Amino acid sequence: MSEAVRETDYAGLDLMHRGKVRDMYAIPGHDDKLLMVATDRISAFDVVIDAIPGKGKVLTQLSLFWFDLLGDVVDNHLITADVSEYPEACKPYAKELDGRSMLVHKTEPLSVECIVRGYISGSFWKAYLDNPVVCGFEFPDNMQESDKLPEAIFTPSTKADLGDHDENISVSAMEKLLGKEQTQKIADISLELYTRAADYALSKGIIIADTKFELGLLGKEKKLILIDEVLTPDSSRFWPLDQYAPGKGQPSFDKQFLRDYLLTLDWDKNPPSPKVPQDIIDKTKARYEEALEKITKA
Repeated sequence: MSEAVRETDYAGLDLMHRGKVRDMYAIPGHDDKLLMVATDRISAFDVVIDAIPGKGKVLTQLSLFWFDLLGDVVDNHLITADVSEYPEACKPYAKELDGRSMLVHKTEPLSVECIVRGYISGSFWKAYLDNPVVCGFEFPDNMQESDKLPEAIFTPSTKADLGDHDENISVSAMEKLLGKEQTQKIADISLELYTRAADYALSKGIIIADTKFELGLLGKEKKLILIDEVLTPDSSRFWPLDQYAPGKGQPSFDKQFLRDYLLTLDWDKNPPSPKVPQDIIDKTKARYEEALEKITKA
């Protein structure tokens, strides 16, 4: 088994940001571009837990697939994922970068996460149990866990610093941050991306229960584009269609499997993270790889 890439450190490139999964580099002489590297780190409850060998490549290949499929909905930040086309300063690291990196346009990321939900699950389900009005949306009082929502909904959240937790906000709260017109545009794009992707995934036997998009502003004209990763097991809940059964949590192709294990532990969801057994790592890896295979196969 190949070694997990837990962290990168590239001399000659300037590390701008090390997130829960991605390492972002500025490239000398290319001020309008960034190198985005997907490591094999895996996070849960906003804490980096461990590393899953090859996970960064799965995320990158899935993102490239969706960027291509959904390119007519909104432009994205991808310049190229072909390492032979990267600037000279990146060339010494071509072998490690191949398959897990993208050269992208530098943008100004939005201050909110763009979450779309088609099914009621996770933290949203827990909030619904307390009150049928969640994030400003009122739902029937007889819903079951994992039920399909009457229609997909846009539920933004704040962006937390590493180690902190994102917080759901209402659309009206987002309007105060970004303005009504921009908020509506962002919501429309997010819902269209989700709807198109969810319909496609269903044809491949996968339910996309919910997902998180990142949008950013490009250039002086501040053009709204899709950035970061898109529709991966890190940013989405993927459920097998043939096992879907409302009224409980669902088996998944994403890191919910890891989350479920962590929930059995006496851990307060704050650093330091607990040690994860090898079989949990192996089974999580298998789920990520199966998601890639199912979605991208012809």
